[in-house]
Amino acid sequence: RDRSPSRGLGDVYKRQALAGSKRGQPLPARPDAGPTLITPGTALEKSNAYGASLALLAALGFSLKAIFVKLAYPYGVDAITLLALRMGFSLPVFLWVGLAHQRAGASLAGGDWGRLFVLGCLGYYGASILDFWGLQFISAGLERLILFTYPTLTILIGVLFQGKPFSKREGVAVALCYIGIGFAFMHDLGQGDSRSVWIGSALVFGSSVSYALYLSGSAPMIARLGAMRFAALAMLMSTAVTLLHFAASQPLTAFIQPLPVYGWGLAMALFATVVPVFAQSAAIRSLGAGRTSLFGMVGPLLTIGFGWWLLDESISLAQMAGAALVLLGILMVSRR
Repeated sequence: RDRSPSRGLGDVYKRQALAGSKRGQPLPARPDAGPTLITPGTALEKSNAYGASLALLAALGFSLKAIFVKLAYPYGVDAITLLALRMGFSLPVFLWVGLAHQRAGASLAGGDWGRLFVLGCLGYYGASILDFWGLQFISAGLERLILFTYPTLTILIGVLFQGKPFSKREGVAVALCYIGIGFAFMHDLGQGDSRSVWIGSALVFGSSVSYALYLSGSAPMIARLGAMRFAALAMLMSTAVTLLHFAASQPLTAFIQPLPVYGWGLAMALFATVVPVFAQSAAIRSLGAGRTSLFGMVGPLLTIGFGWWLLDESISLAQMAGAALVLLGILMVSRR
């Protein structure tokens, strides 16, 4: 019988492999197998690809929101009714998530409910209603560029009210963002009524400020409750406020709308609210907030493209230059 060293090592490997497979362990490397080559498809690469896919899915969903709103407005629906439909269709999912995480997490104190109420009013209600109002006056492309300034506004809020430092790079990023918005603003001024552009831009900028305030105040709550639970509870609070606003300002018959309005409201709830919210949360867990925000930078470009394709909105060199400056500014902020 062959008693060579290589044969002995092979027998040892077989015994180790058999024992390991019974315990559910991976096969050990053969000592006589030579150097191991590292090939693509590792767990880290798969995780990065999965996170990137989720981040892009979230960016796509958020970029479609303005398009759905614009497609619903020609049927005569008003902003608060459309927002109520969006929140109402989203409610079952966020209620289920909120209750599931409520049982698993720590109990909420009275002060927590108060903070959730304020943040819900700022985030998913205040920012949304101002945005919906603004979209009655300006293009989807300009709306997305203005709304996308919230990272720079979050920095400014931290500097002015939370004592955070303000670096030179952040100053340059803020300047680039607002110069870029100026280019896009000039594009819209050349397309129609200047008064409408001013009103719509002011409303959407107010939406961006509201969302930046929401982000600035949400960090402590997210640390205590977790991102998914906090997002669900904040959405539930904002849904309640939205429905109260609707009940106070509209008759119940306002919910009787043409069938396409329900379709666009449902599409907004699923594809521009539920899916991107959870996809972004999962992407942040996989990639981190900084890298996820970089993938989100394609959002304004997607909105401009969809606006041109589905809404017949024009695209000019000034608008694209403005978009490039805004994205460059957000890139500088995201790579802090």
